[in-house]
Amino acid sequence: MTEQEFYGDRLPLLEAARRQLLDMIAEYPDTGMGGETMHTILYCTSRIKSPDSMIDKLTKHGVPANCNSALTEVNDAVGVRIICSFFDDVYRIADWLRARPELVIRETKDYVSYPKSNGYRSYHIILNIIDGPGAGLTCEIQIRTIAIDFWASLEHQMKYKHEIRHEALIRDELKRCADEIASIDLSMQTIRDLLAEDF
Repeated sequence: MTEQEFYGDRLPLLEAARRQLLDMIAEYPDTGMGGETMHTILYCTSRIKSPDSMIDKLTKHGVPANCNSALTEVNDAVGVRIICSFFDDVYRIADWLRARPELVIRETKDYVSYPKSNGYRSYHIILNIIDGPGAGLTCEIQIRTIAIDFWASLEHQMKYKHEIRHEALIRDELKRCADEIASIDLSMQTIRDLLAEDF
């Protein structure tokens, strides 16, 4: 099933919301250190949830698997992921989004400070767009460091493999790597803070 077949005449609204969020995030101010501009946001990815993925999610929630349910019963028909360099940037970006007049933050989940048991770390924001081309839609933004994103992309692949040899070992290794990545993220944050003291 195509996006057009599933979302119908609401697809342009979803596309407008995705574009609006990306354009808004592109306005995030860069920082400076020692006269050099530093890009806080390294890159963004975005998507409109595929019909197959949305139907699976709606079915798990026990609601009708149609466009209306997709836009009223779940929060991530439109999703944006923001990738930055440092832990502190995650929270600065979240605060900046919270202050945007065209958004209302409905819910946040801080898996950066409070990771999931498998080691997953990311900051999730569920928001309503109340002004602009995407007004009326609920969307999700995830913010994470580039190191966390590297880990999460590998962990995500496991969800779609039906048979995994040595699954317990792989999960243990992923958890160990997640903890090491978090430690590295903290070390990099410390180094940046020390460098900032010199400017």
